[in-house]
Amino acid sequence: MNFELPAGVQFSDEPLPNPPVPRDAATVILLRDTANGLEVFLQRRVAAMAFAAGMTVFPGGGVDARDADASVRWAGPPASEWARWFGGAEPVARALVCAAVRETFEESGVLLAGTEDGVVADANRYADARRQLVSRELSLAAFLDGAGLTLRADLLRPWAHWITPPQETRRYDTRFFVAVLPEGQRADGETTEAESSGWQRPQDALADADAGRSMLMPPTWYTLRELTEFDTAADALAAERRIQAIIPTLVRDGDRVRVIVEDA
Repeated sequence: MNFELPAGVQFSDEPLPNPPVPRDAATVILLRDTANGLEVFLQRRVAAMAFAAGMTVFPGGGVDARDADASVRWAGPPASEWARWFGGAEPVARALVCAAVRETFEESGVLLAGTEDGVVADANRYADARRQLVSRELSLAAFLDGAGLTLRADLLRPWAHWITPPQETRRYDTRFFVAVLPEGQRADGETTEAESSGWQRPQDALADADAGRSMLMPPTWYTLRELTEFDTAADALAAERRIQAIIPTLVRDGDRVRVIVEDA
């Protein structure tokens, strides 16, 4: 599949003699329904970030070694199912789901966890734990256990699998998840990694990139384009997805960028 990106999409085209091995990472596409249509939560990363500086992205980040802790309280599809959906080993799949929940909480304050009474409705009560997760003073397993919470893997759906091209100095093997904002919770911008955060309709986020008001990486742009096909969050969650690893090839074509998408 080939497609053209707007001028607001950035990439590096300098070849590297020894490309780094991609690091496992998880990204979560948070959705909500509004009177104006489906919206997605996006954050503009600070300019000082080592990776994707200044880019508008979904919440997410690299897998922490402790995300593989098998003691995490878990509800929903088992790690074996996630391994089947994304391809790969079960311990890696478990770590990816845990990283998705942890990173979403750290970066947006949205907590995909619950108690016997249901999904957490007010995540602000865990603000101290959120700060300790960010500083790595606390692991996800220890946080959930201490708070009497259960990770809700059933709130997530697999969406895509993108691998950073080999010309980048920092590479990630990223699995994309999709989730609906839990009732009663709100997503915020209280993270040092983002200079601004907020909700946008996918088509508006794409228009911002096309007009040069924001910068997107190819997976973000491509995902936003896919999301324009859905009217509601439920429609997106119910979509049949065929997950295959994608390593995009980006080629300059004058002042535009052409992307060749092939399975890895």
